Amino acid sequence: VAFLSNRDKDPDRSLSYQVLIMRPKAGEALVKLATYEGGEGSSLAWSPDGQYIAYMPGSEGKYTAYNMNRLAIVPVRGGEARVLTAKLDRNILSPEFSSDGKSVYVLVEDDTVQYPARVSVADGSVTRLVNDKAVISSYCAKSGNQAVIGSDDMHPEEVQALEAGKLRKLSHENDAFLAPLKLSPMENVSFKDKDGVEVHGLLVKPLDYQAGDKYPLLLRIHGGPNGQDAHEFRFDDQIFAANGYAVLNVNYRGSAGRGESFQRAIFADWGDKEVADLLAGVDHVIAMGVADPERLGIGGWSYGGILTDYTIATDPRFKAAISGAGSANQISMYGVDEYVYQYDNELGPPWKNPDAWVKISYPFFKADRIHTPTLFMGGDKDFNVPLVGSEQMYQALRTLDVPTELVVYPGEFHGFTRPSFVRDRLHRYLNWYGKYLKGAEKPAVAQTKAP
Repeated sequence: VAFLSNRDKDPDRSLSYQVLIMRPKAGEALVKLATYEGGEGSSLAWSPDGQYIAYMPGSEGKYTAYNMNRLAIVPVRGGEARVLTAKLDRNILSPEFSSDGKSVYVLVEDDTVQYPARVSVADGSVTRLVNDKAVISSYCAKSGNQAVIGSDDMHPEEVQALEAGKLRKLSHENDAFLAPLKLSPMENVSFKDKDGVEVHGLLVKPLDYQAGDKYPLLLRIHGGPNGQDAHEFRFDDQIFAANGYAVLNVNYRGSAGRGESFQRAIFADWGDKEVADLLAGVDHVIAMGVADPERLGIGGWSYGGILTDYTIATDPRFKAAISGAGSANQISMYGVDEYVYQYDNELGPPWKNPDAWVKISYPFFKADRIHTPTLFMGGDKDFNVPLVGSEQMYQALRTLDVPTELVVYPGEFHGFTRPSFVRDRLHRYLNWYGKYLKGAEKPAVAQTKAP
């Protein structure tokens, strides 16, 4: 049995991992094959002949929030580990050896897509297996057959066969769901920010979009920060488009898919470069003639909620904001969330570097800059970004007489699992944006079906 283990004396404050094997004999000692500092990279894979183990060492420990996995193999009977994807400046996931042991299949997180690839054990060369604008979330190769689970802009996830670089749908679980729906395609957009950096994003125009008309725009921000918005089925975006909104997703600096330096660009400098990139995206869609500059909305979850707070504290143009599972007074999060290791290594403890902590907490300490009506949301069991982050900003805006609400979902953690709460949250999104961007006082209903 092969497994990863952090055996440091204080594993909560360490990213020191060991690749270990345990032989199925009583009394046998554990065998340590490799060690590394960095992201967990938890997936392991045995070669068919049992001679190698593939694993995924991550980035240097202090960059844990901007981790990029590499693919490595180590011989089971002893010897040096080899990193196969040292030259591939992309995050990889889910290693699986080919049946002949000459290659390792992985998923590669690229710019707005995620695709399966074959990595040569001999020389580390990488062959992309699918060129579709899609997100492949799972891959399996057995007995010469290849299957994936994937989605694209217009189709939720299905099981698909991979044949000569082409995808062929095998399952049809979502056909009945899709049949009555009208959906909006997703467009790639590219623009320069104020620093001259090229930034990429995705734009979903409203259903029945008419060129020349201007529409309310929702800037919806992904979390992470090193997640990304990609060509996958995005239910919320389609609901917004069906209700007459243009929806912009921006892969700001810090996002995955553009390489390690792009991910690390915001290290110890939160709420600066990301905000510049987000605002450049909004300006671009306004310049395209799609967005009405007087009807701008913003929102996100997790780091997307944090960036919502940063952005409305920077730019007063937004008429409605929804900050989900976010925080702004970052000093107060030290010790109550799960990121002490990151904080200590990226910023230093607050008592050693208080100025840096105050700087990244500017939405709270300069809350009087905020004039945007803001809805705060979160789960009362969230230990990732605890509810206190939303509670503090809610109280700050109440003190400032800025329209605000706080919705707390009982029993929910960082990601919601109760369907009725997911539905309720979506309705609250529509109601809040409708009230402040459309002047709609009546509760909105999600409309996706064709008339």
